[in-house]
Amino acid sequence: MMSEGLRERSKARRREAILRAAYELFAERGFEATTIADIAAAAEVSPRTVTLYFPSKLELATSHFDAVADRLAAALLERPDGQTTLDALEVWLRKEIAQHSDLDHLHDRMLDLNPQLRAVTNARLTEVIQEGARIFAEERGDAPDDFGPRMAAAAAAAIISEVCLHAEDAHVDKAMAFLRAGVRTLDTA
Repeated sequence: MMSEGLRERSKARRREAILRAAYELFAERGFEATTIADIAAAAEVSPRTVTLYFPSKLELATSHFDAVADRLAAALLERPDGQTTLDALEVWLRKEIAQHSDLDHLHDRMLDLNPQLRAVTNARLTEVIQEGARIFAEERGDAPDDFGPRMAAAAAAAIISEVCLHAEDAHVDKAMAFLRAGVRTLDTA
């Protein structure tokens, strides 16, 4: 009988094999031209297995990004008492970079070659950033649609995209210094 830990690791490997196969095919052939059967064959699983893990092709295409966005949302919403949103963002960025893998690069390549998928992920990132603006505004005593929280959220979105794309810890220092300086100017303007 397979132990629970072994079963979970086996499922995680199968899930990653499906993601990897799909992202490679989406990058080579395009999202529209790739079928679930193609993905199943490349991942060496049945089409039914693919749909058990990912009910739709779009969910499969956005799964990796959704996990990143969910981790960001959790980092902002579940931050410890006394931790600012900017501090939570910095901690999250450092964790993401530490966990960066070749699957992240493959995902980015897939998005570069499939603008419709890039649009879907950008919309999801916008939702998370708007939530971050709401949290930031609440922390400062501002209205969420005030100029300051919107500007901070827009800068944070650009930083997330740039830092995660290049995945270098040194960029986090520069990016967060830039963001903190920008927030300070909001306080003096």
